[in-house]
Amino acid sequence: MKKQIRFMETVLRDGQQSLIATRMPTADMLPIIHTLDEVGFHSLEMWGGATFDSCVRFLNEDPWERLRSIRKEVKNTKLQMLLRGQNLLGYRHYADDVVREFVEKSVKNGIDIIRVFDALNDTRNLQTAITAAKEAGGHCQTAISYTTSAIHTVDYFVQLAKEMEHTGADSICIKDMAGVLTPETGYELVSRIKDAVSLPLEVHTHATSGISEMTYLKVAEAGADIIDTAISSFAGGTSQPATESVSIALEGLGFDTGLDLTKLSQVAEYFNPIRDRFRNEGILNPKVKDIEPKTLIYQVPGGMLSNLLSQLTEQGLQDKYEEVLAEVPRVRADLGFPPLVTPLSQMVGTQALMNVISGERYKLIPNEIKDYVRGQYGQSPAPISDEIREKIIGNDPVITCRPADLLKPELAVLRKEIDTYAKTEEDVLLYAMFPKQGRDFLGRREDPFYDVPVQEVSVTIDFS
Repeated sequence: MKKQIRFMETVLRDGQQSLIATRMPTADMLPIIHTLDEVGFHSLEMWGGATFDSCVRFLNEDPWERLRSIRKEVKNTKLQMLLRGQNLLGYRHYADDVVREFVEKSVKNGIDIIRVFDALNDTRNLQTAITAAKEAGGHCQTAISYTTSAIHTVDYFVQLAKEMEHTGADSICIKDMAGVLTPETGYELVSRIKDAVSLPLEVHTHATSGISEMTYLKVAEAGADIIDTAISSFAGGTSQPATESVSIALEGLGFDTGLDLTKLSQVAEYFNPIRDRFRNEGILNPKVKDIEPKTLIYQVPGGMLSNLLSQLTEQGLQDKYEEVLAEVPRVRADLGFPPLVTPLSQMVGTQALMNVISGERYKLIPNEIKDYVRGQYGQSPAPISDEIREKIIGNDPVITCRPADLLKPELAVLRKEIDTYAKTEEDVLLYAMFPKQGRDFLGRREDPFYDVPVQEVSVTIDFS
């Protein structure tokens, strides 16, 4: 009897987010939705991450309407989203009432599975979202933000998986955002988590470093229940490995993937010209398709590598690239080895950049780094030394409670602030995530004479 393994398809979210900064409009998605629904996927990841931000900021789309439109067409496959714990889809901690309302409305509008993670693996920052998802009737999958360091051992992650099961997770994901999970470690980690907890286990990685297919083979052999891949059109490089290739390989090795290869070919044929369009428009940069083994050396996500190079090039300092890369792991060690995932990837990278450019470590310090050291993002994985803490925040107090415990309820204030333009609670939540862009979006929708300031267009990379 064949061993079963299921696939989550990422082309509608992480695949396109990793390669084209989430610029795919809903109009590109809807014509192929029926076929995607017939392939046999465990789930389609199509919301969350940077999709919400990109819809409002760049595509002039209502992200809630995207969710409803896709839900209307998908009958056989679960719809999945990515949520940043207490940060939701924004870049700060929200009060519990906002988190509960956002999760409830996500499920009500069509989400089946909510994958929730915390950048620091601080499970206190997951609890409200877990409870809200389950109360709303959704499936809550908690994600381990996988990374490597002196403290991030297999024992550490197994204990974290046990803690997640205890907090009420319905399933667990090993989320390897940088593509640094090696085949050997992946086999051991999956084997031991499967022995330690009774929940379904999913594995997510990126093709950045060139080892993802080997890792998927070993985690499949170790008993992983689900793996994440992207249709070949939007696979490889900083995205996931190709769905068709991994499926064919695993089927040949005795696994039952449940996927219809004919339907997969139709999906690829549909997305190929869309990929080519983004390439011709310059949005799909050929560099993001490159293999970057330095990811395994510096433990830096591929998108972060290209972003750092871009910033240095703009300032005529590209010769400092290797120096900045070498500084990233040092800053990370100083800060207690936070995983390099949004928002910590941006914060650590910026601090490393400032250290090198200024010529003096921690001469220039972003406010976000100060807030992190004060404990306002949660508990650092390892203690921060007294020397580093004093250098960054002086004698400022450090909080030890769950950061959201210090936040007052926000929904009533948010409703009042946007009542001129918000028609629904979903509109209020859109505004809550991105106040300036949300107000502009809702203002344009409700008032043809709404005056939106001219904004500079840029491509931002999100490392969720």
